[in-house]
Amino acid sequence: MHARHMHTRAVVTLLCCAALTQASSLVAQPRSEEPETVMITLHAKTGAEAELAQVIARHWETARRLKMIRETPHLTLRSTEGAQTDFVEIMTWRDASVPDSAPPEIQKLWAEMNRLVEKRGATPGLRIEQMSVVTEAR
Repeated sequence: MHARHMHTRAVVTLLCCAALTQASSLVAQPRSEEPETVMITLHAKTGAEAELAQVIARHWETARRLKMIRETPHLTLRSTEGAQTDFVEIMTWRDASVPDSAPPEIQKLWAEMNRLVEKRGATPGLRIEQMSVVTEAR
């Protein structure tokens, strides 16, 4: 094969790979301007349950005041099994880029949350999962 044809094929191959990589990253991650609903699971350390509940409430109020979140859906749940207490919070960030550029006030609350949780088996003390809203109250 002629050297010029090999070079052209290599360039075309590189461009196709670059386009596929960009396309797959667009599909895999939410667009930053779209709301992002998350479920946050927190495994409270024994004796830290009340303090963790207060930090979770302050986090919600602070995020609302800073206009970082949407008002709905929002739900905070608590479960207790034996001496173990877990909290689950479901909330929607105003857009997917908000948590990546959180102000120091919010980061401080995150640090407090991390201090008040513990790992349970292979599950981290604080786990955040991106969710999709199926139904929403009107």
